[in-house]
Amino acid sequence: MKKIEHIGIAVNSLEDASVFYEKLLGVSAYKQEEVISERVNTAFFKTGINKIELLEATDKESSIAKFIAKKGEGIHHIAFEVEDINIEITRLKKEGFIVLGDGPKKGADNKWVVFLHPKSTNGILIELCQEII
Repeated sequence: MKKIEHIGIAVNSLEDASVFYEKLLGVSAYKQEEVISERVNTAFFKTGINKIELLEATDKESSIAKFIAKKGEGIHHIAFEVEDINIEITRLKKEGFIVLGDGPKKGADNKWVVFLHPKSTNGILIELCQEII
């Protein structure tokens, strides 16, 4: 793992949350995009080397909508940047981590992504990210 890539925060309203984070961080979102496969709209903020991803559900059956219904708005996941996502998936499976899905898929902010199940990560949803080149 190279570094923490970003912290993902589930929100009810991307518009309202963006106003809050703009005031808090003193910067505007550098990118907004829809991730159709995850049924979310995202907004990314960067301050220094740190990034925050806001996630708003576009479908009431999406994982973000279900997360908010169960736990309310808040930290949804921590993402780690990796050099080679496939090597990390293989390594972490050997270590006993539960990888969600069939492998990496295209995520937001030009990344390949895969998630590790919270049951195998002390209750925290972990995302692995690799820049798409």
